[in-house]
Amino acid sequence: MKIPAIKKLVETQTIESLRHAEELLLDEQQPDFEVEGSDEGEQLTHVFGAIWILNHMHDHQTDFKTALREFTQKVRVSIS
Repeated sequence: MKIPAIKKLVETQTIESLRHAEELLLDEQQPDFEVEGSDEGEQLTHVFGAIWILNHMHDHQTDFKTALREFTQKVRVSIS
């Protein structure tokens, strides 16, 4: 997982376009826009992260940095 890749998606894509990219990646197809990552799994992780962050920003009326902090905290908890 690379934070700059997630940030780029948050800044350049909508939730709808990210959800479509998620579907395409799950079907082993490439999205209409570049998703950084060494393989489809990492690309999917970046898309999931961007969707989560955009939803969190919208639902909690918060900024990117706060939402990113919440997301990375959840990731750390889930892998420990």
